[in-house]
Amino acid sequence: MSDLTIREAIESDSDKIHQLLMDLAAFEKIEHTVEATNESTHSALFGESPSAEAIVAEFDNQIVGAAVYFNNYSTFVGKKGLYLEDIYVRPEFRGKEIGRKMLFNLAKIAEQRDCGRMEWTVIDWNSRAIDFYNEMGAEILNEWKIVRLDAQGIQNLSNKSQ
Repeated sequence: MSDLTIREAIESDSDKIHQLLMDLAAFEKIEHTVEATNESTHSALFGESPSAEAIVAEFDNQIVGAAVYFNNYSTFVGKKGLYLEDIYVRPEFRGKEIGRKMLFNLAKIAEQRDCGRMEWTVIDWNSRAIDFYNEMGAEILNEWKIVRLDAQGIQNLSNKSQ
């Protein structure tokens, strides 16, 4: 696929990345939970103190995929890791190995940064993605559960400590 480029996101990509993330939310049927805006996505990726990074997939000079990631840390491995928050390829561009090449690119970034591991989550009903990740050599950790507090939960827990 000679017309495909995987590259580090630049500031002018911000709105396109945000739209892809909103498309992902719709695909995952969670758009009603989205609080992110173009501005918050821009700030997270390109603001004064970025909390995440992104790569984009460009095909024929249009952005057709994005992956947002950040470094985390494993106390057991004793090294930082690369946490893939979201990866998304527009449906009409799937099956062209774009997601595969994006994961290869992320693995190279993790290797260059001396990360001890690379992690991400997948929704249990997305069997196509699960099969793809298994094929890529990823281990699906079924015994682990995501634990989450939303902003209100954080506030509630914080207030209990007073």
